[in-house]
Amino acid sequence: MKNLISIFLSVILFMGVTSCMSGYRYADSPAMEFSDFNYGFPVKLSKAEPRIAYIDEGSGSKTIILVHGLASNAGFWRYNIAELSKEYRVIAIDLPGYGRSQKADKFSYSMPFFADAVNQLITELKLGKVVYVGHSMGGQIGLTLAMNHPEVLDQLILAAPAGFEPFARGEGDWLKSVITIEGVKTTNEEGIRRNLASNFYNWRDDLEWMVEERARMAKAVEFDDFAYTVTRSVTAMVDQPTVKKLDKISLPVTIIHGEFDGLIPNPYLHPGVTHDVYLKAVGHLPNYKIVTIPDAGHMIQIEKPAEFDAAVLNALK
Repeated sequence: MKNLISIFLSVILFMGVTSCMSGYRYADSPAMEFSDFNYGFPVKLSKAEPRIAYIDEGSGSKTIILVHGLASNAGFWRYNIAELSKEYRVIAIDLPGYGRSQKADKFSYSMPFFADAVNQLITELKLGKVVYVGHSMGGQIGLTLAMNHPEVLDQLILAAPAGFEPFARGEGDWLKSVITIEGVKTTNEEGIRRNLASNFYNWRDDLEWMVEERARMAKAVEFDDFAYTVTRSVTAMVDQPTVKKLDKISLPVTIIHGEFDGLIPNPYLHPGVTHDVYLKAVGHLPNYKIVTIPDAGHMIQIEKPAEFDAAVLNALK
């Protein structure tokens, strides 16, 4: 079995341990402003605050909302939107504070805040009941949405979701303490590349766009706001857990995870097998299914897009 062990910082897709290695490829590249992010699809902007940037493709009997994980953006669904939108309307969003969406210190960036923002967009676009697909932190937001606004959801499909692994008080305090704004801001390119690779079972050269995006956006005007959002999001994930509230969810839930996810469970605090984390927790759900994708890590929708899309479409049918 391939060794995918990494510390909790690795769950933050754009962070990593600062390296003293040289040979950077993007050190002299110009800044990439968040407003310039190219996801490969047209991007719209909601009207109400927090203003949410979103991709809107396809049509069909159901609407799928794709919600990214910690420190990422709607572009992390670029390998899935085209296939899923062949049969359904697909909306991939930038959460507030991320990507091309509005950023502001006045936002709490709590789990209920994010869930309310998604609910507000569903209402503004008059989508009715949607199928919520959330990756990692987006999964925990989805669980929160299902508890607070179940009337807008048809079902949950969660990709390598956070929110199922319990953390004790001391463990949670430690996790929050190691994620700092300065740490987000000072990560260099080699640290970014190493960390991104740890989210995959097999890192590929064609994923270098992720490194370039993160390295160049560190020079952006809004990067300090992004770093603040990341740290607040980590605090929210720890302080507003969902694992002990799963019995409040009556919707169908499908969990899709990589066989070799090196981030869930936390390998230092809770060494173990990813599948066991979900299997232990879902006993509190009345209607669930777990799908394991072989030879895949945490970023399953990018590493194994065909298998992931097939699992989503199967859940819908």
